Amino acid sequence: MRRRTLALATASGAALLAAAALPATAQPAAPRATPAAPGAGLQEGSVSAADLLAKLKGCSQLSNGKYRTDEETSATVPVCGKNGAVFWKADMDVDCDGQTTSKCNADTDPWYQDDTAFRQSNGKPLNAEKLSYVVVPSSSGIWNYASAGIKGGGVVAVIYNNQVEYAVVGDTGPDKIIGEASYAAAKGLGINPDPENGGADSGVTYVLFKNSKASPIESHADAVSRGDALAKKFLQDN
Repeated sequence: MRRRTLALATASGAALLAAAALPATAQPAAPRATPAAPGAGLQEGSVSAADLLAKLKGCSQLSNGKYRTDEETSATVPVCGKNGAVFWKADMDVDCDGQTTSKCNADTDPWYQDDTAFRQSNGKPLNAEKLSYVVVPSSSGIWNYASAGIKGGGVVAVIYNNQVEYAVVGDTGPDKIIGEASYAAAKGLGINPDPENGGADSGVTYVLFKNSKASPIESHADAVSRGDALAKKFLQDN
């Protein structure tokens, strides 16, 4: 599992915050799924992991090259395109950046930064302990997420171990590494959320829906509602 470097959280600022303010694409509301019974795994919304993964076989590569999942690994992960979404299959490293909490702070995370590239509706950084968010690679010659219709607050379906969790695009990371999500996202999927020693080595699929945005970005319920509608449309269009 990757040990992050201090370069991990260097991408933030006015340009990224401006991207976060782009208008949302309206999506019909859908009720949040009832929490699964103990041992049954997480299932947010009504679209199953199997149905989503069935549409993600093969890869129409969008990126100009591939990403590494860790500092020490070779570049093997492409960003792939589908109708209405982009996706990649990688690991999950744990991002604790944002608001200082009991689980996410300079003592629990050696690489902790008290800011995120995209912020809450009140201007504060996101809360990695409470909000499920995904980290996208900073724009580079490999891939520019904004040009692909991905923005701060964009809705993401995270698939792991036959589970589906909805999240938002909440932070940016190194421009050559991919596969990272917040403490809350990892915990929700049953992955060890410890930012230093946790995460998953492989088996995580990230589906980012184009031109979508949870409103407000800090509302997980809104991400689930929009995500369920977007996932249904994704199945219809692919």
